[in-house]
Amino acid sequence: MRLCVCLVLLSFILCASADVPFLTRSAHFVRDAVGGARDMLRAYQDMREANYKGADKYFHARGNYDAAQRGPGGAWAAKVISDARERWQSSVSGRGAEDTQADQEANLWGRSGKDPNHFRPKGLPSKY
Repeated sequence: MRLCVCLVLLSFILCASADVPFLTRSAHFVRDAVGGARDMLRAYQDMREANYKGADKYFHARGNYDAAQRGPGGAWAAKVISDARERWQSSVSGRGAEDTQADQEANLWGRSGKDPNHFRPKGLPSKY
């Protein structure tokens, strides 16, 4: 029985490895998605650290921009994280549809490769 299971698993591995480009693309997508999630977390942490009034949209755009620069996996991660955050924020925080819409516009701006500094408020330290 164990030999049969081992042979079946080995055949799956051999069949899967025969399509190497698919595995390579999948591995790149996953790597980019993980990196994009890290970019989003870094932007969030920077936003919290800066605690600068009016900088919210800049950090939204910057996090999405950085993640999307990694490739399709990063852009996917940025979209999933941004959409989830906005869904949660609009239902829990009560900030309203206008704020959610403005955040989503900044998210899309960054993901589309446009310069996040468009949203940068005057006086925000250059560290960010």
